[in-house]
Amino acid sequence: MTGRIEIRFGGSGGQGVVLAARVLGEAAILDGKNVLQTQAYGAEARGSLTKSEVIISDGKIGFPAVRELDLLVTMSQEAASSLVKGLKETGTLIVDSSNVTNVPETKAVIHRLPITETAKQELGKGFYANMVMLGALTGITGVVTSESVEKAIRESLAEKHTEINVKAFREGLRLRQQ
Repeated sequence: MTGRIEIRFGGSGGQGVVLAARVLGEAAILDGKNVLQTQAYGAEARGSLTKSEVIISDGKIGFPAVRELDLLVTMSQEAASSLVKGLKETGTLIVDSSNVTNVPETKAVIHRLPITETAKQELGKGFYANMVMLGALTGITGVVTSESVEKAIRESLAEKHTEINVKAFREGLRLRQQ
């Protein structure tokens, strides 16, 4: 990856989109990039639309806001429907097909992956879908190295949660390779 890439994660409160974005940002820093990460969510938080944005750049980030998305990751139908309008025609849309049944029309490249279903089947809980999604994103885009993501997971989460989240991330990498 070179230059500047603008990424938005969208989902419902409680799906872990903010954590996934934070881990991605930490991984990019470990890869030597400059990063800006923000988040926004509804007043109700759990269950309401949540989004988190990450800008990753080789150079300084002069304008600290997402203008045109290179990558949109959606983990809920509401996020897919409402956030797609900011995606570049040359961008990439990754949707959790477990939760998004109506993929909005776009000229961007679309990847439909059963993220939540994979988390449930392979890890026993849909709770880990955010790390499965992060693995798929890493495998699809190469925006960060998998080594830096695993290190960021280990540095960002409590020790008792790291191994299951690393496993979830690796499931996402494998899911992308299928």
